[in-house]
Amino acid sequence: MTFIRTIKDIPREEYLLPGHRLCAGCGPAIIVKLVLKAIRGPTIVVNATGCVEVATTIYPFNSWKVPWVHVAFENAAAVASGIVEALKILEKKYGKGTKYDVIVFGGDGGTFDIGLQALSGALERGHDFVYICYDNEAYMNTGIQRSGATPRGAATTTSPAGRVIPGKLERKKNLIAIAVAHGIPYAATASIAYPIDLINKVRKAIEVEGPAVLHILGPCTRGWRYDPAVTVEVARLATETLIFPIYEVENGKYKINIKPRTVKPLEEYLKLQGRFRHLLLPENKWLLDKLKKDIEEQWQRLLLLEKATSSL
Repeated sequence: MTFIRTIKDIPREEYLLPGHRLCAGCGPAIIVKLVLKAIRGPTIVVNATGCVEVATTIYPFNSWKVPWVHVAFENAAAVASGIVEALKILEKKYGKGTKYDVIVFGGDGGTFDIGLQALSGALERGHDFVYICYDNEAYMNTGIQRSGATPRGAATTTSPAGRVIPGKLERKKNLIAIAVAHGIPYAATASIAYPIDLINKVRKAIEVEGPAVLHILGPCTRGWRYDPAVTVEVARLATETLIFPIYEVENGKYKINIKPRTVKPLEEYLKLQGRFRHLLLPENKWLLDKLKKDIEEQWQRLLLLEKATSSL
């Protein structure tokens, strides 16, 4: 499989067709379009319940141009495991035929929280599929409730910024660290702001033998409360302010793929989003400082891991 070098090299074939009901400026919609541009041949998509599933398959319409299976929040990885093993049995029974790749799409709620047990089991067993988490940092499909992926300080309907609490008080889970702890061959973060990096990582994930996990940031205009026209700008600022670093872990070796030449102030990212505006008030400076500390600790940890594993 070849890797993309320039925007002009990105395949023009579309596998997520027009007419779906995802919002204007939807980050996860862009994720799906880019991921499917990386496929190498016949592909089966397993899609957990969530924004993408609900808005792309409103009966009797379907926007998918590949075989597609809808499953529950909690069992996407388990169903994908079954498909992978069923394909092996069919190949053994009828001889070698068409090779199918299996890609899973799950939101942060269906990955960080509800589906984490099934994902962990599948990674431990070593099934050969690619798991994509499109992360819009809350349960957007059911009312913008906080999830394990919601950053510290973000306002949601279940962690509202007000007199009692100034948004979510807990820090975000580290999904890639959880995946890497299973000893899988490939795990990475990616962003719609860097489409070449994203597509190449999906291609690398498809090529590896065994499970691969990609954690892709997908800004949400409704839940994050920003102008739909700046979705990609918001995603880029997440990396430029280090709140969402772009890196990969291949056979235990860490590599930071995008190191901003100049790290931008976190406030530039926060001020574009209604969910964070309260953090810019003087009385909430203590929580903003905690968020900044989280980000700095995360970045320094990645730098140390990259250095420590460089010789692997």
